[in-house]
Amino acid sequence: MIPYLSLITFIPLLGAIIILFLPNDKAIKQFAIAWSIIPLVLATVAWATLSSWAPPYNFVYNACGVTIDSASAGYTFGECAPWISTLGIQYHLGADGLSMPLIWLTTLLTTLGLFYSAKVIQNRVKEFFALFLLLEVGMLGVFVSLDLFLFYVFWEIGLVPMYFLIGIWGHDTDRPQYAAIKFFMYTLAGSVFMLLGIIALYLYSSPNTFDMTLLAANQANMPFSKDVLISSLAFLGFFLAFSIKMPLFPFHTWLPDAHTAAPTAGSVILAGILLKLGGYGFFRILLPIFPQVSQQWAFWIGVLAVISIVYGALVAMAQTDFKRLVAYSSVNHMGFVILGFAAAAALTAEQMQNPHYINNGASAINGAVLAMFSHGVITGGLFFLVGMLYERTHTRELALFGGFGSQIPVYGALLLLTSFASLGLPGLAGFVGEFMVMNGAYSTLTLLAFIAVWGIVFTAAYFLWKIIQKILLGNVSEQWAKLPDLKGYEILTLAPLAVLMFAIGLFPNWILDTINTASIAILEYMKRM
Repeated sequence: MIPYLSLITFIPLLGAIIILFLPNDKAIKQFAIAWSIIPLVLATVAWATLSSWAPPYNFVYNACGVTIDSASAGYTFGECAPWISTLGIQYHLGADGLSMPLIWLTTLLTTLGLFYSAKVIQNRVKEFFALFLLLEVGMLGVFVSLDLFLFYVFWEIGLVPMYFLIGIWGHDTDRPQYAAIKFFMYTLAGSVFMLLGIIALYLYSSPNTFDMTLLAANQANMPFSKDVLISSLAFLGFFLAFSIKMPLFPFHTWLPDAHTAAPTAGSVILAGILLKLGGYGFFRILLPIFPQVSQQWAFWIGVLAVISIVYGALVAMAQTDFKRLVAYSSVNHMGFVILGFAAAAALTAEQMQNPHYINNGASAINGAVLAMFSHGVITGGLFFLVGMLYERTHTRELALFGGFGSQIPVYGALLLLTSFASLGLPGLAGFVGEFMVMNGAYSTLTLLAFIAVWGIVFTAAYFLWKIIQKILLGNVSEQWAKLPDLKGYEILTLAPLAVLMFAIGLFPNWILDTINTASIAILEYMKRM
């Protein structure tokens, strides 16, 4: 069997090493772009292979001595090898409907980020492109790891490249070193709490294991699940790490500074993928391994989610800087992801026996994962558009813009499309996931679902008023009279994202069918609480 996951994860690392020996900037840029296409192609083939295992399932996942019927697990491409045998740590990889879309999105945005950066990055080119590929390794490793220790190692790997990308290539006027340190310290603090949670799970599991599949499949019989204090503290450790990474209110304050200071491609990866590591952790670890604690805290986590939705939208509406506005929109949209988690987690043992509630729980999980994927596509496009406008005007102040819809019509059309997708216009990517989350939340967290609706209203308001009206409508200032429209490479950068916005909005089943296999598996684990 082809080791798809190892190849996808470590080919970028090999590329980063090769870049260090390339002679000139042009060769580095061309090589980095071409090399990044390899994991993208492999991820596409892997996703197509995963999708071919349609129900009824006819394979069994078997890796690391773990044999699980795929109908209740959904993993495939299992890879396993001993690593630190004395502690039971293994090189255990796997992918399912939860991770595969995010793996593919990571490879796509990496290629697009490198393609765009080839035109705009002119200083310390070798370091930039090598670090960018190393960052891809860390992100992909998180999505494929099924061993908690390995998960933690990859989680930490992503910190260092992003720290340097912000600190070295960030905008000088936005205190890039301060933003980089703030990003690093916040995320590192969360990682420490997660490490404590991992250690607690290992010490209070029987047999002692870091294997996520074993911990989830046997969580009802594990010692940690029978000790309220240990399970609550371990849950809290993971929760803090994932909430900071997302970021969930009130752990969000690092995000606007990091986004504002980061280079364009850095912001695309930060919003498009790095935030998703936290959301992925909620569904990969917290729901299957801690279903009881998740259920106990579901309402209060839902409260934080709703605050993020409404607060993020209101603060975005108050921004005068284009990039900070888009940054706060991520707080708003990622709140729906956590609302989907809370809605599924809130299901009681009795409700888990009712097909109506099971369907609503699946809707909440499916919608949350699809919202993560859609947000990566849409916000990636928005940050590209911010960067393209900044390259022309050297400012992000919304008050200085106006009339660009007629002045630079191609840019205006793509900004209009991306804005409508982000505010949730039916037929575009942003609508489907958030609608499914609201549908799932209505049955278990009805009051919170009603409050979250206001976040949707405020989201529409800040996109219509602060972006479409301020940038595209009105009269063109004399200083922008000769502003050039998008160039060919910029259109090529945005084209795949524009196609995905329509593909998800009009024909969502191609991705929902994949996600649903993992959602059903998660709900099966929750039934055992």
